[in-house]
Amino acid sequence: MREDIIFAGFGGQGIMFMGKAVSYTAMNEGKFVTWMPSYGAEVRGGTAHSMVIVSDSLIASPVVRQPSICVVMNKPSFDKFEGKVKEKGLLVINSSLVESQTKRKDIDVLKVPATDMAFKLGNPRVSNMIILGALLAAKDLLSPKSLVESLTELIPKNRKDLLSINREAISQGYEY
Repeated sequence: MREDIIFAGFGGQGIMFMGKAVSYTAMNEGKFVTWMPSYGAEVRGGTAHSMVIVSDSLIASPVVRQPSICVVMNKPSFDKFEGKVKEKGLLVINSSLVESQTKRKDIDVLKVPATDMAFKLGNPRVSNMIILGALLAAKDLLSPKSLVESLTELIPKNRKDLLSINREAISQGYEY
């Protein structure tokens, strides 16, 4: 098993945290992993993406040129990465912010209204965890339980109050 993943969106949407959470969870599950963040000119509000590779075998390079999974949280990210998804790959779209339709017939598309769902949960910042939950339901990549366990280590001690809403966001995304 090997998945080359790109998470992309605006700075402040939790793009780097998604990559870090998937990487940490994969490592905890005994998989080989690389994580390479990439920031635009502005951090918050600018575009950002992170590249993650999860594999059962050694990984030679952390660079992802053709993702087998691509998560786009906004329109500029859709425009930049939609054409790069590998044939038979998966494009996960935050349909709350991306109305564009792909013309590609050679990939699978999963549309998740993550931002709308996050607002209904009472915290728009958990849209990233909703998307991750939906991704884990669509692909046998990682265990949702392992992801939640990783969050207990990744979320700073002074923000442990965020654990329950992140757990709920992952659950709602998974059930979506």
